[in-house]
Amino acid sequence: MNLLFRDARDRALCPGGSVVCIGAFDGLHLGHRALVGRAVERARALGVPAVALSFEPLPREFFARDATPPRLMLPRAKAAGLRALGCEGVGLLRFDAKLASMSAEAFVRRVLVHQVSAREVWVGPEFRFGKGRAGDIALLRAMGAELAASSQGFTAHEIEPLHVDGERVSSTRIRAALAGGDFQAAARLLGRPYAIGGHVVHGRQLGRTLGYPTANLRYGGKTPALRGIYATWVHGVGDAPWPSVSSFGTRPTVDGVEPLLEAHLFDFAGDLYGRRIEVEFVAHLRDEEKFPDLPSLVAQMRHDEAQARAILLHHEPQRAIA
Repeated sequence: MNLLFRDARDRALCPGGSVVCIGAFDGLHLGHRALVGRAVERARALGVPAVALSFEPLPREFFARDATPPRLMLPRAKAAGLRALGCEGVGLLRFDAKLASMSAEAFVRRVLVHQVSAREVWVGPEFRFGKGRAGDIALLRAMGAELAASSQGFTAHEIEPLHVDGERVSSTRIRAALAGGDFQAAARLLGRPYAIGGHVVHGRQLGRTLGYPTANLRYGGKTPALRGIYATWVHGVGDAPWPSVSSFGTRPTVDGVEPLLEAHLFDFAGDLYGRRIEVEFVAHLRDEEKFPDLPSLVAQMRHDEAQARAILLHHEPQRAIA
């Protein structure tokens, strides 16, 4: 079974039952992995599929569209990551006005019972769902027991919070670490280096004319969790990670608008258009800024390159998972 679905519909996707885990799963950090791992373990014990349910856009993005909060991970990477962790079904439910207005009870009956035939439901600490965030673990347990009389019941379980460095692991902590340029702290919470992946797209090719060609990745209309100039490793180009310097931002000197990740690979010659790469972030060099002219920008780019090369000489690349 390899199932990806977007809509909360009444059609049965797992007629033989499933074990379900629910969460935002932004970043797939150690806490998320503990939750997914428990669901996958139980699904294998019961001989049914493990199904991860999440939402796209995330509810906090839907309710704050004028100032969308930063994202650690794009939907495609989240779905791929959940599959890699053992989930045979992934639901990235379309969070719109209709789903936002669905009561917690209706979500249980329509999605958990009718759509995925849940036998067990696993959630993280303080999980809330449904209109007005009225649903919680107590409601899940009560409805699971109530529905048992009609052979549609399930058990509901809440995992314990996971702590690293004395504090609970959370996407909020990771965003703060990235914003502060603390990639070691972010990696401890994620269980891996922070990286962004995608297929290389065509840009304006201004970097090529300035002597700094870049491999460009779009961020899917989402708000990135970091901005600036970074020393990076690029995975997916050769047999080993490639040293690079990357800019992630809107390129104010040339009046850019859309956030774009631009990686300049040192001493590289070749065509990367269409290739999937992963950019692993190592160190923050400086914030993005607007320069008075292109010669000033090029001079700063030379300085950024030299600084990134020096940093990467003393930093071993890690296995990046975007």
